[in-house]
Amino acid sequence: MNRHDFARLGLMAVLGFSSGLPWALSGPTLRLWMASEHVALGLIGLTANIGLAYLLKFVWAPFFDEAKPFFFGRRRGWLITVQIVLALSIAALAISDPASHVWLTLGLGALVAFCSASQDIIIDAWRIESFTPRLQGAALACEVWGWRVAFLVSNAGVIALSVKTGWHVAVGLMAVLALLGPLAVLFAPEPKVTREAHPAGIAARFAQAVREPLQEFLTRRGALVVIAFIILFRFGGALGATMLGPFYLSLGFNRAMIAVASGPISLFCGLAGTGLGAVLVMRLGVGRALLLTALLQVAALCLYPVLGLFPHLPHILLIISAVEAFTDAFSDTAFLSYLSGLCHPEHTATQYALLSSLAPLALHTVAGLSGFLAAQVGFVPFFMMAAGAALPGIVLLLVILRLYPPAEKRAAMA
Repeated sequence: MNRHDFARLGLMAVLGFSSGLPWALSGPTLRLWMASEHVALGLIGLTANIGLAYLLKFVWAPFFDEAKPFFFGRRRGWLITVQIVLALSIAALAISDPASHVWLTLGLGALVAFCSASQDIIIDAWRIESFTPRLQGAALACEVWGWRVAFLVSNAGVIALSVKTGWHVAVGLMAVLALLGPLAVLFAPEPKVTREAHPAGIAARFAQAVREPLQEFLTRRGALVVIAFIILFRFGGALGATMLGPFYLSLGFNRAMIAVASGPISLFCGLAGTGLGAVLVMRLGVGRALLLTALLQVAALCLYPVLGLFPHLPHILLIISAVEAFTDAFSDTAFLSYLSGLCHPEHTATQYALLSSLAPLALHTVAGLSGFLAAQVGFVPFFMMAAGAALPGIVLLLVILRLYPPAEKRAAMA
């Protein structure tokens, strides 16, 4: 690699930071803010639905390919525009008041999620078009590192800072940090890509880019079973994760303690989980690694009732948070490797976008009811139910490993 490659990798890390910063602000950080303002659990659970933009981003992705802005080129022009709107959206969220105008806060959270998903579309396109195949892995790694650091800042950092400054100032500072994205774009080169003309317009492009890859996948043996597994694999975790902030507060943990538990320790455990997951996928194969991570996911969910039975014990909170971060990262590595193996070589980008949109479907739909369920049955029974909700995914995984193993898929496509 030459110095220009290193410079672009550095820009990729900053863009990864810009990508990860708003994610927590419309998710776990927002939920804890609402819980600290004593917003009803049912309304807090609805925050899971405002992330639907991350599921549906493939719908408006062709717009950023077809339309060209008036300045800075196709990728840089749209990216800097979306990033400025994103920073303004975060600033508006910061001055909102969930205690008295909860629906306005939820609406601004949805706007942050929409701008964030749009930014991800363009960042991924810039990465793919700017780096050679040899450097794609390094570019993705830099993006992930930047994303994880940003998530730590906008989650644990905002929570800890809010103890001293209040929520409005803490979230408002994230709007300032979001300006790092446009600053990086000013130094980023516009990708030099020769584009084919599409005289039939966006409708024809949508048919070609989405319908054909979808038809290819759906005609495979066991396709519906695989789709059901992708949707259900994270169902239990999606239910449980939505109520973690309110659960911690109900046990008497203050925001400073929660920030410590979800801070550097969780970041280190997450990085370790990613590394170990990659090693086990290579050593055990995707199928067995996926089964192991599914069982660990259920075990992690079973730890939350234990925390509920022994509240006010900070060391148990730290241990459970560390285990959660490790299992989540481990799960992501195995699961995303499985999704990558499902993609046909001729439709890799589109099929991966569609399949990865199915994965968080439970988080952004059914999990929106988690607050109502937790309020009805109590937190300890709720987390036991969340652990049980992960079992159907394991059953489907066993069916897939028996009848439609990942190796068979790869061999068939080869």
